[in-house]
Amino acid sequence: MSTADYIPGACNIGKGEVKQRQIVALIGLALSISILATLISINAPRSARLGLFIPLMVASVGWVQSRKKFCLAYGFMGTFNFGKLGQLSKVADSASRAADRKTALSILFQTTAYAAIATALIYALPL
Repeated sequence: MSTADYIPGACNIGKGEVKQRQIVALIGLALSISILATLISINAPRSARLGLFIPLMVASVGWVQSRKKFCLAYGFMGTFNFGKLGQLSKVADSASRAADRKTALSILFQTTAYAAIATALIYALPL
């Protein structure tokens, strides 16, 4: 674990954590595609497509966190990790915790917007 890698409000996870979030993004994407294919194949009502919001949210959260190298949950908890998975360190000062919370909130809004836009686009498709 290296506290030198931690940048308040900008970077709170290392390579292992980033890899884990990439996997989460891929799982969310695979679930989204699988569910959409199922909905199309069973000729489900268009409103059923709104249920894609949750797996699309999983995909967008994983993707944004991996790209930004910032975990929104760690940001809200005041922790970071650059060592083994699950080996968290506490953020020392309140200014850094505030910067992390601000970034975490920004990521939460951004990922929600991505999932909502993707859900709306899929809902609008004439399938």
